[in-house]
Amino acid sequence: MLKAGIVGLPNVGKSTLFNALVANAKAQAANFPFCTIEPNVGVVAVPDDRLNALAKISASEQIVPTRIEFVDIAGLVKGASKGEGLGNQFLANIREVDAIVHVVRCFDDDDIIHVSGSVDPVRDIEVINLELGLSDLEQLERRIDRTRKQARSNKDAQVEVSAIEKLIAGLNEGKSVRQIELPEEEAEAVVHLQLLSAKPIIYAANVSEDDLAEGNDWVEQVKNIAKNEAAQVVIVSAQVESELIELPEDERQDFLESLGVSEGGLRSLIRATYDLLGLRTFLTTGPKESRAWTIRAGMLAPQAAGVIHSDFERGFIRAETIAYQDLVESGSMNAAKEKGLLRSEGKDYVVQDGDVILFRSNV
Repeated sequence: MLKAGIVGLPNVGKSTLFNALVANAKAQAANFPFCTIEPNVGVVAVPDDRLNALAKISASEQIVPTRIEFVDIAGLVKGASKGEGLGNQFLANIREVDAIVHVVRCFDDDDIIHVSGSVDPVRDIEVINLELGLSDLEQLERRIDRTRKQARSNKDAQVEVSAIEKLIAGLNEGKSVRQIELPEEEAEAVVHLQLLSAKPIIYAANVSEDDLAEGNDWVEQVKNIAKNEAAQVVIVSAQVESELIELPEDERQDFLESLGVSEGGLRSLIRATYDLLGLRTFLTTGPKESRAWTIRAGMLAPQAAGVIHSDFERGFIRAETIAYQDLVESGSMNAAKEKGLLRSEGKDYVVQDGDVILFRSNV
């Protein structure tokens, strides 16, 4: 399951956003630092309207969306890499996630205390990125001497030493690991280190309700930083998300449209996370269930079958595949077959987003 860690300074709206995204979450959202001491975890369904259409075609008994896990990690502060504000514990929590959702305060509210005394997203981003980078630097400096000794007789260690030396140099220049280019072999050699500033990042610019549609000057500052990091920016409003979960399902879209937006923060964040990590969704459907499955872009049909069950990958014969839109327009699988839209694909087929697949195996 994809795991995204929600990070940021205290009092930027992390826990409020988390509670709204995970409506039944128990995270405390209060107006004081460190109200989240243990990481709160919430698993949410990934919204996918295609499943409803497939379920109707197949008369499925149930719909099973794919899921994403959000981890609400307590607020980091300056000095976290040295243990300030329980920083070591929280940095360890970040190490376990696939992607970072960095919530940045882009709203002004005298009733909500900012840990630094004023709203300044550029400063706030620099604080977090610096702490992640310092933590990585400390880890790499501890490792390099031992790896150099191994490199005297081990080629793999030699590759890792070369990578570590470049990373240390880049971090000392103020770069994040994700901004430092390495040859493919060297990049693979340090993946196991799970470096914090190597994590793909999405900046969630948390704005007031009035700024949700167009953003504001603070959001533009965040976008400028993201552009230099090849990161993504999503404009969200924890305030709006909190109001959304109080509304009946059939009133939520009208409320969003009244604010000038077409979707809520959950859909926006999930879409951005999938794009950032290069993820795709394929679908299966039948009388029992219509279901979504998450894969990496470029994954071949046998590997995709293995996401359902490892036996399906080992015993893969073929994938009976049809594009979602072709199936919906045909109205049924039989009609699609008659039109010649159902294809039989082999081991070299690259699964596409929205493929509806029935795997055949000898298991």
